[in-house]
Amino acid sequence: MSERMLAGKCFCGAVEYAVADAFVYAANCHCSNCRRTTGSAFKPFAGIERGELRLTKGEGDLMIYGQAQNNNTHCRRCGSLLYSVVRDGAYVHVAMGTLVDDPTIRPTKHIFVGSKAPWFTITDDLAQFKGHATASA
Repeated sequence: MSERMLAGKCFCGAVEYAVADAFVYAANCHCSNCRRTTGSAFKPFAGIERGELRLTKGEGDLMIYGQAQNNNTHCRRCGSLLYSVVRDGAYVHVAMGTLVDDPTIRPTKHIFVGSKAPWFTITDDLAQFKGHATASA
């Protein structure tokens, strides 16, 4: 019954986490906030219930931007975006680039394509949504 656990960490290694390989959804977000937070064209993320992620190192090195129930959680030392707390604190969106281990899930869609960077071209066949994807998509 125990899920396979995945390791994740920030760029400098000050913060590490473990998360169950039981993600519910995954997407590539092209909104301007995700672009600015990652410094990239989009943020690949995987969503999971908040209780499935636990810090294993560096709790004192977290920098939380936002409120307890809705925030972006970074490493205070190197600035890496580790995850976002979303959906009134019920879920976390793990920044997939911080995973050390390979998750089972892959992004299935692009969201907020309506505000994507004009210099980036999406070249895969994943579904694209102007804003949020619907629950059934």
